Amino acid sequence: MKKRIASYTLALFMILWIANCTEPYQVSIENSTRILKTLSSDEMRGRHALSQDIKAAEDFIASEFKKAGLKTLPENDSYYQDFNLYSVSMNEVDFLYNGKQVKSSAFFGFFRSSSFSIDRSSTKTVTIGSLDNFRSQFNTYRNSEEDLLVLVSQSHQDDFSRYQSFFSRPTRTMELNGAGNVIFLLTNDAPNSFQADFKNKVESFELRNITGMIEGKRKDEIVLFSAHHDHIGIRNAVESDSIANGANDNASGVTAVIELANYFSSLRKPERTLLFVTFTAEEMGGYGSQYFSEQLNPDEIVAMFNIEMIGKPAVEGPNSAWITGFNQSSFGELLQKSAEGSIYSFAPDPYPQQNLFYRSDNATLAKLGVPAHTISTTPIDVDKDYHRVSDEFETLNVEHITNTIKAIAKGAEGIVSGRDTPTRVNPDNLN
Repeated sequence: MKKRIASYTLALFMILWIANCTEPYQVSIENSTRILKTLSSDEMRGRHALSQDIKAAEDFIASEFKKAGLKTLPENDSYYQDFNLYSVSMNEVDFLYNGKQVKSSAFFGFFRSSSFSIDRSSTKTVTIGSLDNFRSQFNTYRNSEEDLLVLVSQSHQDDFSRYQSFFSRPTRTMELNGAGNVIFLLTNDAPNSFQADFKNKVESFELRNITGMIEGKRKDEIVLFSAHHDHIGIRNAVESDSIANGANDNASGVTAVIELANYFSSLRKPERTLLFVTFTAEEMGGYGSQYFSEQLNPDEIVAMFNIEMIGKPAVEGPNSAWITGFNQSSFGELLQKSAEGSIYSFAPDPYPQQNLFYRSDNATLAKLGVPAHTISTTPIDVDKDYHRVSDEFETLNVEHITNTIKAIAKGAEGIVSGRDTPTRVNPDNLN
C-alpha cells in the first residue's frame, strides 16, 4: 500500500513538474505573417468601422482569442463587446435670431437628438469674443452636456468658415435623445430673442470591440494590451486599387495583441489580471475605446500598452520602439528597466510635434488618469503609405514586427508580475 501511495505521489509530482517546465509560447514570424496577411487581405476590404466588411476581421480576432485560451470578460457572454453609434445630421431647421431668418452659412452644430428646440428663455448662451482663442473655446463648448448656443464674433469669420466646412458632416454620438446639442452662430448682435426648431436624420450602427482576459491573482489590478482593428475602407482608385488594406495601420498592432495573448496564456497564472482588447472606430474618433472606458473602473487599470503601427523599423534601429507621452508617467522608464540586458530598447516618442499621444486609443484612458501609452515604431513623418491604398503586407518587415512583440512582452514583465507599478497620468497636464 505504501508503495502504491509513493507511486501515486511520484506520478503527481512528475505531472506538476512537467506542467511547470512547459516551454513558453514562441512568438514567430510564421504566425505573425499568417495573422497579418489575413487582416490586411483584400477580402477584408479595408475594415471600415461602419461597413459590414469589418465583421470578418472581428470574427477572425475573436477566433484567435479563443484559440489562445482567453476567457470572456465577466459581464460578457462572448468576446464581442457590442454598442451602438448614431450618426445625426441636420435635415429640417427653422432658425430665427432677433426676428430674422438665419442663413445656413452663419451656423453649424453638434446634434445628439433626433429633434430639439432652443429659445431665449430656456437655452444657455455663451460667447467667443474677438479677443478669445477660437480653437480653445470651440473645444470647450463642443462637448457641452447641456443644450447651448455659442455666439461667435465675426472677427473669427475665417476660422468659423473653416470649422463649419469640416464639422457640417453628421455628428456621431453614442447617446441619443439627450442634452448636449450645441449650435455655433456667427454674429456680433446681442441675443434679444431667438427660436430654432431642428428635425434631424438619424442612422444607427452596431459596433463591437473584441475583448478577452487572463484572470490574475489580483483581480482588481489590470494590465491592458490593446490595438485598434478598424481602418479607412475603400478609397478613390489608384491604378485600379481602391482598398486601403491597413496592414501597418493597424493590422500590425492587432497581430501584436494576439501574439501577446498566446504568449501570456502559455505562462503560469499572472499576478495581475491581463485584458486583451482590439478597438473599433479609432479612425473615426476613438469611439471603441470611449465605450470600453465606461465599462470598467479606470482606477483598476495599472497600465495600458496600446500598440499602433509597428510594421516598419524605427529610426533608432530594428530592435527599438518608441512610447508616446513618455514624460506623462513612469511607464516608459519601467519598460526601459525591464528591457535592460536584452537586445530591445524603448525610447521617447521622436515626433512630439505630431501630438501622437492624443491621436490613438490610449488618449481616452489617459484622460482618466491611467498610465496609458502607445507603443509604435513607424517613422510617421516620412511614411509614404500612411492612410493610403499602398499600406499593404508587402511593405512591412515581419521580422521587425516579431521582434517588437517580443520586446513588449519583455518590457511588460515587471508590470505584469506586480513588481513595478507606473505612476498615474495627471489629467490636468493633458491638452
